[in-house]
Amino acid sequence: MYNIPLHLPRKENKEVKMSKKEYTLFYGKKEVKFKINGKNLLGTLLPKKFSPSKSENFLIEEALNNPIKSPLLPEIISPKSKVVLITSDLTRPTPSRKMLPPLIKRLKIAGVKKKNITIIFALGLHREHTPKEQKSIVGDEIYEQYQCLDHKKENCLNLGETKNGTPVQILKEVIQTDVKICLGNIDFHYFAGYTGGAKSIMPGVSSSESVTYTHKMMLSPESSTGKIKGNPARKAIEEVGEKVGIDFILNVVVSPQKKIIAAVAGDKIAAHRIGCSFVDSYFKVPIREKADVVIVSTGGYPKDIDVYQAQKALDNAKYAVKENGTIILVAECGEGLGNKIFQQWMIEAKSPQDPVERIKKEFVIGGHKAAVIGMLLEKAKVIMVSSLPPDEVKKLFFIPAKSVNQAISMALQEHGKDASFLIIPSGGLTLPQFDKE
Repeated sequence: MYNIPLHLPRKENKEVKMSKKEYTLFYGKKEVKFKINGKNLLGTLLPKKFSPSKSENFLIEEALNNPIKSPLLPEIISPKSKVVLITSDLTRPTPSRKMLPPLIKRLKIAGVKKKNITIIFALGLHREHTPKEQKSIVGDEIYEQYQCLDHKKENCLNLGETKNGTPVQILKEVIQTDVKICLGNIDFHYFAGYTGGAKSIMPGVSSSESVTYTHKMMLSPESSTGKIKGNPARKAIEEVGEKVGIDFILNVVVSPQKKIIAAVAGDKIAAHRIGCSFVDSYFKVPIREKADVVIVSTGGYPKDIDVYQAQKALDNAKYAVKENGTIILVAECGEGLGNKIFQQWMIEAKSPQDPVERIKKEFVIGGHKAAVIGMLLEKAKVIMVSSLPPDEVKKLFFIPAKSVNQAISMALQEHGKDASFLIIPSGGLTLPQFDKE
């Protein structure tokens, strides 16, 4: 089921295992190569092999023609409807320019006028786009013909609270529409379980206060990667989505090569859950043994646009590394550390534990990522291969390395010449599943 060359007995293939083999990882929009001895390598954790027999466009059309627990899109909309299409920002691999045309085609069939269609980029608390970036996300034609707006967290309307007390403060341009359609990609999320679904609304088009409230739930041990049932963060996100009123979703699953391999449409919960099952079948990868050292790439741009985003691959890698092991993070981080508060917390921290203790006293978005990194560093060291200056890497309490080969040498010095290694080429997508038995 999985393409994983795992754990060949050491008595077999001695000549092969003593030789060095070259590997390639995505790094920003480029690639990096490195070599490792076969005797040290336990395996490469790869998603399930997938050879799509259908085109990306066919998968999207098929999903829209067969919505899950929902009428067809034109049946939801009237010619007078004001429609908002909420899609991801540039930090996500959502292929918006492939997803929007089939959706807009159906809006036209329903008689919706161009002036009544607005595309919103779900920034959450991320930075705003440049016009060039907006155009790159949706494509030239759609950008020129339809209103495209960035979410502005300061322009939210108060809709009260959910049953569990989550403040619901949502972008007014979203609230002041008749039909709300959410686009997104589904992959693993380090505390919401999975991306996609109602995350386009919360945190996508929510206020700082609302986002902070739901993110606090990451402190619960039940808020974890690949988990939905009993996950308080996912529950809060979906309660906000229910209160706002999501009429329809179109979510996709993308391969490490950023090709659409599955698509779901329809009800915000039912369709999302089927999408999550696709993610599980492709990207949950069983391992029989944890490694002394895990080499992980985010899978390249945009998942390694900055440290703030690259952290997600780092978090997945922790499931494959031994206690007191080492993770080699391969992430270009061309835009630096990312979030300003995250930067501030890391600069002010005198030890990795400082953000962990601080977040318990004052939960601040941005600071939460510093705390997550601090928690990980209690389990393993991190060597980072990036474009960041060494001093900046050290502020993260990571060890800088100029290349993957240098990082491997450093790890071997730490753990010995017989140290075991696992490679995760697409850390943002791959969730190791350790079988203790």
